[in-house]
Amino acid sequence: MKKFITTIQNIWKIKELRERIGWTILMLFIFRLGSFVVLPGVVPDALDRASQGAPAGDLLGLVNLFTGGAFQNASVMALGIMPYITASIIVQLLGFAMPYFQRLQQKEGESGRKKLNQITRLLTVAITLVQGGGYLTYLNSIQGAIDPGMPKGIFWLSSTIILSAGTVFAMWLGERITDKGIGNGASLLITIGIIAALPQALASEIALQINSGGLFKLIIEFALLFVVIMAVVLVIQGVRRVPIQFAKHMVQRGGTVMPAAGVRDYIPIKVNAAGVMPIIFAQALMFVPATVAQFAGGAGAEAAPTGMMRQLIDPFSFTSSVIVFILVVGFTYVYTALLVNPTQYAEYLKRQNAFIPGIKPGKPTADFIDAVTTRITLPGSIFLGLIAILPAFAKGFGVNPTFAIFFGGTSILIGVAVILDTLQQIESHLLMRRYDGLVKSGKLQGRSKLQGIGSSM
Repeated sequence: MKKFITTIQNIWKIKELRERIGWTILMLFIFRLGSFVVLPGVVPDALDRASQGAPAGDLLGLVNLFTGGAFQNASVMALGIMPYITASIIVQLLGFAMPYFQRLQQKEGESGRKKLNQITRLLTVAITLVQGGGYLTYLNSIQGAIDPGMPKGIFWLSSTIILSAGTVFAMWLGERITDKGIGNGASLLITIGIIAALPQALASEIALQINSGGLFKLIIEFALLFVVIMAVVLVIQGVRRVPIQFAKHMVQRGGTVMPAAGVRDYIPIKVNAAGVMPIIFAQALMFVPATVAQFAGGAGAEAAPTGMMRQLIDPFSFTSSVIVFILVVGFTYVYTALLVNPTQYAEYLKRQNAFIPGIKPGKPTADFIDAVTTRITLPGSIFLGLIAILPAFAKGFGVNPTFAIFFGGTSILIGVAVILDTLQQIESHLLMRRYDGLVKSGKLQGRSKLQGIGSSM
């Protein structure tokens, strides 16, 4: 505790870091404030009545989790930052498939990055208009959700503009956090929304277990949640270090030119190079039948489907869990193959006059890196698959569904990853000024000094 207090004091001494943290808190506060500003013409009481009958953890519940309750509140921030995240993913995937986007990402430097940002912003607006129409259709399906005195045409036009403006404003807040705050703006906006839903879910779980006499069970739940978080940290930070050695070079000592030993280093290949993207892709596919069932029959469509459709809609069902696990494992391999390019690694090592001991340069090096990546991706993909379906196991053991969501899925992966990145940002500021950091080792484990290899290629 004393070390922690000393670290906080050191943070407060650094004016730049203090200002960045203060700016970040201010932007997050504004974002959270916007989630309570209701769209004009919407009746909040009708939304509350409709949400009471909805099963916890359904399609809309998951979307509401990422927006910090703004979706359920029908606020001006109802769509949150998610359209911007979707647009960023699309642009990133286009960078793998289309030469024009590849050139912008890899060869045109700062100007290319600005063009990609502009394309992402325009695509965000387009996606927001489409999603906004779907969201307004959902609101219209809830009886009494829209004020009868509000003209329908004016409501649709004004709400579409306001929802688009809310998403653009959320995007602007995220960019300001990235530029003037402590970084990871968009990710922090998602994380703060997830954290905002945690106290209520935690309180409901505590009340449920205490009322049912399950205090010991509650302690076991917290212990298991702690173990899951530690496992996620280990996998996120875990890397396979491929040793490399730079070729010998000639140095002059006392008038004599003699060879000097090559420098040894390593290439860090992450166990979970795909991050949270496979789970996002898998859930996006699972949302398709759920969306069809939910919007085709109106607000009460959740109870109508039966059989296989009902299994697909329920994220806690056995069928849905099996399909999600298979999709996550498959998408992990696909996305890792897109991110990790062994040929580029081999070319970079060749240009730097470096090599992997015992491996010939060129194609043998690329084949070796590809084999290593494939082997370490298997446990990483299985772990991601288990994390994705862990809420279903938690619910099966009697955990409240609203709290079971925090046992796995995108919520825990995004939260842990963003918190680790934020700590690393603060750590770097402290170490630059020779203050002790937030961890004893002086740097977060898994951070490699050769992380620039991936970015420079």
